[in-house]
Amino acid sequence: MNAVIVIDKPAGITSAEVVRRIKRSVKPARVGHLGTLDPFATGVLPILIGEATKLAPFLEGGDKRYAGLIKLGVETDTLDPDGSVVRTAPVPLLNPQCLAAIEHEFSGSFSQVPPVFSAIKRAGVPLYRLARKGVDVPPPPPRTVEIKFLKLETASRDTLRFELACSAGTYVRSLARDIGVALQSAAHLAELRRFQSGGFSLPAAAPLERVLAAIDAQDLASIQLIAPSDALGHLPRVVVDEAQERRLRNGDSSTLDSIAPAGAEIFRVVQSSGELIAIARATSRVTALIERIFNG
Repeated sequence: MNAVIVIDKPAGITSAEVVRRIKRSVKPARVGHLGTLDPFATGVLPILIGEATKLAPFLEGGDKRYAGLIKLGVETDTLDPDGSVVRTAPVPLLNPQCLAAIEHEFSGSFSQVPPVFSAIKRAGVPLYRLARKGVDVPPPPPRTVEIKFLKLETASRDTLRFELACSAGTYVRSLARDIGVALQSAAHLAELRRFQSGGFSLPAAAPLERVLAAIDAQDLASIQLIAPSDALGHLPRVVVDEAQERRLRNGDSSTLDSIAPAGAEIFRVVQSSGELIAIARATSRVTALIERIFNG
């Protein structure tokens, strides 16, 4: 199987566990994922299977869209409901004007400090592993993120409901923490659901258990498999004939001379049937280099 499957991840398991369960059903095929979701979070988790794992560098990034709940008055070490309380503070009275000011403050580009409990690596080790061992981990360096849309409303006296569209690399847990500080209170992310990750969205997703059952029953028609070429639908494409395909599979990048799409830096090369053969990078107006070759 060479495909992308969009999983609607359930709460209570890691993204790595989702990969492990699918890999057990499709072995020996390789399996990977895009855009880690924390264990308590749910929603869109694209899974790459077989040759589709080669797509990762070309699909990473892209905007994300979320909804969830922020609990005020309590900050945890993980900035989510699974952590230990590290700070409490009174919850202010909330009104539409106050929330509108917070929406404005956290819209656009700004500097954000990622959580200590994150997959960011230090000396090759994810920070969350060090933090869980009790190692005193200094905060990661700040990074520039962009919030493209933020809507806040009160869900209860101490809870905010939010909708959010943001750039890749944005930590919603950090946003919850910072909103708590801006309100002169404390906060952590209580619930999170991802509706979109790059070009993948919730309507294309299926529950993990349904996908596993379909794979085990070899009933692949009952789930949505996204072909590698379709997953790269945002890239221009070039169609080659059988003779050109043979040359490409032998590593002959000159096959692409003069047929690369005008103005395209990265493009996909496909058979007449639409099956993906390669991803290539234009090096001039008339030449290109093969970036990845895909087996059928």
